[in-house]
Amino acid sequence: MELKVSTLAERPEMIERVVGMADTWPEFVVQDLVGNAHYGRIAHELPQYVQFAEDERGEVVAHAYSVPFALAAEGRGRLPARGWDQVLVWAFADLRGGIRPDTVSAISVVIAPHAQGGGLSARMLSAMRDNARAHGFGEVVAPVRPNAKHLEPHTPIEEYARRVRPDGLPHDPWLRVHARAGATIDSVAPASMTVAGSLEQWRDWTGLPFDTAGDIEVPGALVPVRCEPERDHAVYVEPNVWMRHPL
Repeated sequence: MELKVSTLAERPEMIERVVGMADTWPEFVVQDLVGNAHYGRIAHELPQYVQFAEDERGEVVAHAYSVPFALAAEGRGRLPARGWDQVLVWAFADLRGGIRPDTVSAISVVIAPHAQGGGLSARMLSAMRDNARAHGFGEVVAPVRPNAKHLEPHTPIEEYARRVRPDGLPHDPWLRVHARAGATIDSVAPASMTVAGSLEQWRDWTGLPFDTAGDIEVPGALVPVRCEPERDHAVYVEPNVWMRHPL
């Protein structure tokens, strides 16, 4: 597939098509309140860190979001246990406060449903790395959502993240794409995203009954969702795997 990769800073007229591109996220994943408060801001406030790919017909088939932030700022220094949520908060706090960033964090790589399976994720990850390098950064970090972990929701994330194939590459396909690009695992973010809602909301998001106390397996969830009918709520706390890409 012949691709043209641009940033929204270069092509601001494309914002609606980029933001409106179809995706395959499970409904419950997009209910994270921190993500809802900040993710949409990236395209408008940090367009130079939003890249998108067009195919030969000019159709947007992929996009990659990242954010710059100050990892070395006081009180930080290490990649946060609250992963994806925390780095979004840090990035926009730094932008608001005029704090000079020293690191770029990947936020998402999304491939249009009809274009999946063709290696686009690796190409967009490479474009994200190149973009960070062009902006003068020496490292990209990524709170990676392992894309086959949902098949093993009860496997501890530390065990899953460290599992390798005979060739030494990670067992998980998305972790493997990052490793092939030169990244190494830094740590696990045990509470990278939190989605809490009433039982009625969880029924709407998943189509499941959510009428039993305890851990509920939900399609697409990396770990079980904790259901407490007597309190009329359920909570999903998603782990991610921090990977570091030296540039």
